[in-house]
Amino acid sequence: MSKRVVIDPITRIEGHLRIEVELDANNVINKAWASSTLFRGLEIIMKGRTPYDVGLLMQRICGVCTSSHYLCGTLAVEDAINAQVPLNAKYIRSLILTTLQMHDHIVHFYILHGLDWIDVVSALSADPAKAAKEAMKYSATPIAAGEGDLRAAQEKVQGLVNTGKLGPFANAYWGNKTYKFTPEQNLIGLSHYLKALEIQRIAAESMAVWGGKNPHPQSIVVGGVTCVRDMLDPARLQEFKQKYVHVAEFIERAYQADILMAAAAYGKEPSVLGGCNVDTFMCSESILLSPDDHLFVGGVIRNKDLAKAENIDLNLIAEDVTHSWYDANKPQHPYDGTTIPEHTPFIERDTIVGKRPTINEAGKYSWVKSPRYNGEPVEVGPLATMVVNYAKGNPRVTTIVNEFLQQTGLPAGALFTTLGRTAARMLHTLTISRHGLETFESMVTNLNSDQTTYIEPTIDPKKEYKGVGIIEAPRGFLSHWLRIKDAKVENYQAVVPTTWNAGPIDGNGKIGPYEASLVGLQLEDPKKPLEVLRVIHSFDPCMACSVHVMDYKGQSLSEFRIPAQAM
Repeated sequence: MSKRVVIDPITRIEGHLRIEVELDANNVINKAWASSTLFRGLEIIMKGRTPYDVGLLMQRICGVCTSSHYLCGTLAVEDAINAQVPLNAKYIRSLILTTLQMHDHIVHFYILHGLDWIDVVSALSADPAKAAKEAMKYSATPIAAGEGDLRAAQEKVQGLVNTGKLGPFANAYWGNKTYKFTPEQNLIGLSHYLKALEIQRIAAESMAVWGGKNPHPQSIVVGGVTCVRDMLDPARLQEFKQKYVHVAEFIERAYQADILMAAAAYGKEPSVLGGCNVDTFMCSESILLSPDDHLFVGGVIRNKDLAKAENIDLNLIAEDVTHSWYDANKPQHPYDGTTIPEHTPFIERDTIVGKRPTINEAGKYSWVKSPRYNGEPVEVGPLATMVVNYAKGNPRVTTIVNEFLQQTGLPAGALFTTLGRTAARMLHTLTISRHGLETFESMVTNLNSDQTTYIEPTIDPKKEYKGVGIIEAPRGFLSHWLRIKDAKVENYQAVVPTTWNAGPIDGNGKIGPYEASLVGLQLEDPKKPLEVLRVIHSFDPCMACSVHVMDYKGQSLSEFRIPAQAM
């Protein structure tokens, strides 16, 4: 007799995600469903707005991958009207994206995903002196891993335990048998978790040098950027570079070391050697290094074939809503996409903890749509970026991936696992941190002869336009699609990374990456399903991105009054 497990919400992510799985008698997952329980509607808000406001409004989708939707929405408008953006502006935008990626990936592994690998309770029994020696196995110059650092981290968390207020360490599955780090390795990871809180602040500050603020920077506009004074100020240039190097050192000496440690401890663990059951991967080109060179190239690989990669055909993208809470008769290309809510209720059902509302998998069960490429489900994200670029022979990527495979003794096929997905995000971050300053140096060189940052765009109200903005956001392939008529936004669709990964079953019965990744996974304890969290968190879900919030009944969510004297 099958058993149903409901995890709602999946913790340590952005937004509301519900996972339901069906187990057989051996606690192996034979069916899985991913449901997001917030309505997606920000695209409706865009209708009738001036295109010049698109970026500022769309970046409010999410404050985690802050600037992603800002840049992507702006690019969509520029593509539609064929705006020729100056080279310096492209460099600045790439620097913002570079620091965003570094910041977001550090936050993901340590704050959102790290505790799926690191058993904090175990760390409290570790010997700091032994842990300091252990840290030297994975980095010749470890950060926050000396005996004193480790003892201080241990005492800090023990202090939380003694007060009974565990903060971020509360309500976890500590002691689960699928944790594989020794107490000393757990202490190293815990110390780096605490250090990451400091490092992510510095990364955010480096982004704010060009963005003006963080989260939600303000310097990107249709036609270029507005941070010309910062770009021309030697002190600001030096400030950015110093912060960048500081963050890059943590990535090199802590983040990389922890993934090498995880590969050694978990490299033979069945619960992390699955979790990648979709065969198609896609990414876009990303991060301009020089006028003719991007750090990452775009493309698609099928059947997990690392020997062959194709270019992307945007005409092959469509969104299916067969099992999503929307009304549409057939899959829609984003230019013609609609956002018409059609909610259906949950149904009462037995679960391992008794009766409770569960999704109706035979009908509609998620606010996330199901994007497809040529009819196939696709995984996007840092893993897709790394395997596509590896398949295309990108020398910067192949060097770093081969170095990792040699260090760990893992085959290239191990990338297509939960461990590989987590490692690929680190390798993506490492590639960026090692090469991102090439953009900075190109910009400094270009400033000797060109200081242009903006061209004034023109939108003819008598013409109709359509355009798409595409970037590689921290969670993967992000695209914004719009139509402009009468100088206003006529239609808008955002197809975001988490939508690609978290979409429900489509009309052809094909399941998306989240659901597919869980099938075949065996749970050690169904009442403490750490394995499910570890797999899903490896994608770095962002439900706020995929299900943008508004009240579709037209009710007010908030009201703000500004005194006249403040205006």
